[in-house]
This record gives sequence, structure tokens and C-alpha cells, in this order.
Amino acid sequence: MALVATVNEAFLLVAGRGQQVGWRWLDGDTWRDIPCAEIYGSVRAMAAALAAWGVTKGDRVALISENRWEWPVVDFATLALGAIDVPLYLTLTADQVGYMLRDSGAKVAVVSSHEQAEKVLAAAQIEALPALEHLVVMDQLTTNPGAPHLAEMWDRNARIPITPFSDLLRDASTLQSPDPAFDTRARSIQPADLATIIYTSGTTGKPKGVMLTHGNLASNISVSTIPFGFNSTDSCISFLPLSHVTARHLDYALMCDGATLAYCPKFDQLAAAMKAVQPTILVAVPRVYEKIRQGVEGKSHGAKKAILNWALRAGETHRNQTLTGRKPSGLKWAIADKLVFSKLRVAFGGRVKTFVSGGAPLGMDTAGWFADMGIRILEGYGLTETSPVIALNYPNAARIGTVGKVLPNVQVRIAADGEIEVRGPNVFPGYWNKPTETAETFSPDGWFRTGDIGALDADGFLSITDRKKELLKTSGGKFIAPQPIENKLKAHALVGNAALVGDKHKFACVLLSPNFAALEGWAQVHNIPAAASPEVDRAALVRDPAVIARYQRIVDEVNATLAPYETMKRMAVVDCEWAIESGELTPSMKLKRRVIEQRHAVEIAAFYKDEATASREEAPAAR
Repeated sequence: MALVATVNEAFLLVAGRGQQVGWRWLDGDTWRDIPCAEIYGSVRAMAAALAAWGVTKGDRVALISENRWEWPVVDFATLALGAIDVPLYLTLTADQVGYMLRDSGAKVAVVSSHEQAEKVLAAAQIEALPALEHLVVMDQLTTNPGAPHLAEMWDRNARIPITPFSDLLRDASTLQSPDPAFDTRARSIQPADLATIIYTSGTTGKPKGVMLTHGNLASNISVSTIPFGFNSTDSCISFLPLSHVTARHLDYALMCDGATLAYCPKFDQLAAAMKAVQPTILVAVPRVYEKIRQGVEGKSHGAKKAILNWALRAGETHRNQTLTGRKPSGLKWAIADKLVFSKLRVAFGGRVKTFVSGGAPLGMDTAGWFADMGIRILEGYGLTETSPVIALNYPNAARIGTVGKVLPNVQVRIAADGEIEVRGPNVFPGYWNKPTETAETFSPDGWFRTGDIGALDADGFLSITDRKKELLKTSGGKFIAPQPIENKLKAHALVGNAALVGDKHKFACVLLSPNFAALEGWAQVHNIPAAASPEVDRAALVRDPAVIARYQRIVDEVNATLAPYETMKRMAVVDCEWAIESGELTPSMKLKRRVIEQRHAVEIAAFYKDEATASREEAPAAR
């Protein structure tokens, strides 16, 4: 890993590798290679097109796209000009897109599909977007036969010119040789110059634009992956949304390390991509690991279930070896590995040597389950405002249940109330157009307040307890951290998600969103009438007494591991599976608690309808 001072230096480092493969992309059913020289030519062509439109240092370019090779081309081209890119999530509504385009003052918007183009045009009808001058669409018309032609879209919106992405890259093949003038302009951008504005997902309020400089991002790129020793023999599938800083940082760092990135635009293509690409590195948010676990357990019944449980017990006796990076040995392990564990590795492509989790807390149950399978997941921690990595477990320094040791160029302290505070070159300068919110997020002596509660142990490993704003305080004055309890519940295959409630109430309760694929399978095996027809009535299914009783047993099992004041006195199973698309989860799959509480206000009100007379120690009662 070479030290870089700006993202542009990182790009030029990658571009200088000539015919070495930098990226791969899925063309129909075939994975195709993109050499570094070709990357350089495409970025030069894109930068020239943006410059021709008057994009210069300080201007903003919005980017709304799945993970595909065009995304980093636009990113690097924008930054090479000294402009600022504004990545937006695909799942945002037209209203949200309009707000962010207006707030950022984006001059150009580059989108992946006609669907996203229509969203931008709709946003332009909702919001006044005087700064927006150009709209670029990546998809070719031939790949979208049912979509409107660009000419039709232009007729409906004559103010904003619409250009096919391919038109801007026509000269890319002739621009692959080094160009001193282009390189000099890219190198003229300084570490203090703004690189990107990333809007927070708004779990607790209106999204804020996090400003990150080239120096912020480069400080993380240069340090975070050194202990892993990644090199040109490594590969990774880029599937976490690049509009999220974790995925973007990872791609930057791996590119600098010489690893190959394979762009996977859709999550449902990931399993096939794993088999085809056979990556050596897997980085995912906890929900991905939880879903993999649920998938394995949900498909195990009868004899298969017995074999899985036996194998996990065998693996548990070797957990310490796995967690310290040693390969377990012994006859029982060998049999369990042949029958069960090896099949899971094959599903990951068969070559993954490094598993990393970030973006949200990884539950101890899930981390332990994978360790018993012979897979060590190295957990990390960071925020958009910290570019993002603050701490990370490494192969030579890892401890389960922690997020690892603080990066060497970052400082962490624990405030009197347990909040983690950070200082270092990775910490952002502030929120775009929000000086008051910026001032509030820093301590009087200049430390960034993360909003997370945590602790540092004697060996320097950092642990995260919960989000400060998400701690529940009962009317009796007890604080309850919801995430560890929710993670315990989500460890069960039938639980898709869980949300603890009870702030300012006598006791905690829980809303459970089922894993409906697993629940419907379970219901059919147990002859539940609501699951008998091909079109399962989910509302009727979650009201079935047997289903309620099954989920109550799950809650009771978790309650048995908790302190009395933490136990969930009541629960409700909702008839929807919370998702990013429906608005209950952020793109990194964290709960949007405010949304969930609003949508399930009736169930929550029922929990506490008799609170004035209910005893804090009452026995759990299913709903």
C-alpha cells in the first residue's frame, strides 16, 4: 500500500498499472475484464465531457447508480477536475432526490437507468433545481426495450438536456496513454479540497450532507488495509452500495492495494457472482451475514438439521482456534467440515480468506455461529463523518465482540456518559450548509461526538454498546441498549428483524418482522391453515395462535439471557417484512426507528394500554 494524500493520487496510482486488470463487470452472463489503462482512458474522456459543460473546481456532480464500472469512472473524473461528487441512494423517492439535488446545488446528474432518470425529472417538477444543467443516463436503449427513448424524455422536459453515457466515452480508447496536462490538473487538487458530499440516511431526522475532503478519505485509504497485506492476487465483489462511504472506501483501498474489483449491480446476483468470481475478500454489513445464516438454518430440517447441529457443536469446541486465525484439526472437525462447513465455503466461491463486517453492530450470536463454522468475521467500526474507519479487527489482532483496535492515525476517548469521541485526519469538516448542526456534533475542545456508546478495554480493543440516541430509558430510570437484544432475536431463522420499544415506559416490548420465507416453510410443515394456499395471507399467518406462540417462545428464550429490567414483557408479530425499499431500513440495513414506530403505532399503543396498572414484573404476554 502506497501512502496517498488525495483520492486523485490513488486514482493515478491505479491508472499507472497499464494492462493489469483493475475491474470486472457482468456483460450478460459473461464477466469481462477492464485493464487499468482502459480505466484511465474512460476517466479522461468523462472528465473532458464534464469540463466541456463548464464543470470546474467546486461544482457538484450527483451520481445515482447501482455498483457498476461506470460509477467509479464518474467519481474519478469528477474528482480529477476538483469538482465534488454527490452520491445518492437508488431507493430514494423523487421528493428526497429533489431535496438533495437542490441542497447540494448539483450541476450535473449521472444516473444508471431510465427509471432513475424519470425520478430526477420528477424531482425537477417538485423542487426548483436551477443549478441542474445536464442529465446523463448510463443504460443503453437496447438493454431497456420497454423504456422511453431519450428523445421522448427530452420532449417532456426540454429544460434539462439528456445525454447517453456512451456518447461521452466515444474517444476513451484513444486516451489510454498518460497525459501530463490531465495528470498535473488532477495532482493540483489538495488534501483540504472537498471531494464529496454524502447525505446521511436520516435514521433520526432530515438527511444532512456530510462533507469529506480528499485528505479525510486518503488518510483512511492509506492506513486501514495495511495489516491485511492485500495485493494483486486478491479480488473482491463490490456489491454494497457505493453511495455508502464504507463500500466506497473499501473500493479505493483495494484498488490501491492492487486487488481486482468485480462490480455486482444487484444483490440477487451475489450468489452467482460468488461462484463465478471466487473472491478472496468478502466485506458485508451484518444483515448479509444474518441472512446467510438464516438461509442455512431455514433449509435444514429433520436429518439435515441434526447433522447441522452436531457439526456446530463440533465446531464450537474449536472456536478459539478459528478466532485466533488457526485452522482447526481433529477427526470430529474433519467430518463436520466435509459434511457441512465446506459447503458454506463453496457458496462463498471457495477462496475467501478474509471476511469483514461493518456498517452496523454484528451480533455475538452470529459471529459465534460463523466461528463455529470455521469462518472468522473481522468486525470494524466507523461513520460517514469519519471517512469511515475508526477501528478494525485485523488478522493478527482480533477479538470477537469488539470492533477492533483504533487506527494508528486516529484518537478515541470515552466521554463521561460513555459516548465515543474521535479526533484525527479522517474526521469531516462539517455538514453542508448546516453550521449549527456542525457545531453541535463537536465537543468544545474539537472532538467529534459519534453518538455511539462504547468502551476501550485494557488491550485497546473498542466495543460498541449502542447508539446514544437509541438507548431506551424506562420510567423507572433504567437504560436498555436495544441492539444487543435485537441481535439475539435476529439470530433465529424465523426473525427477519426486531425493534425494541419502551422509552419512557415501565417496561420494554418488541415488534418482530418475520423472515417470511422461513415462516411460511415452518407453517406448512406444521399445517397452519393460513399457509395452505399458494398465495399465503401474511396478515392471517401472523395472527395464527400457533405462530404467535412460536415467536413468543423465541422471545422467552432471549428473555432468559437478560437482566429483569431488560426483558420484553410483550411482543407483536407484524405482517410485513421491513426493507430498504419500503423505508423501514437504511441502505446499510439499520433500523429507521422513527419510521417503524410511526407505522406500528397501533401495536405499540396496545403494548401500553394498561400501563398505569400493569406491574413491571408481569409475566410475558403474547399478542
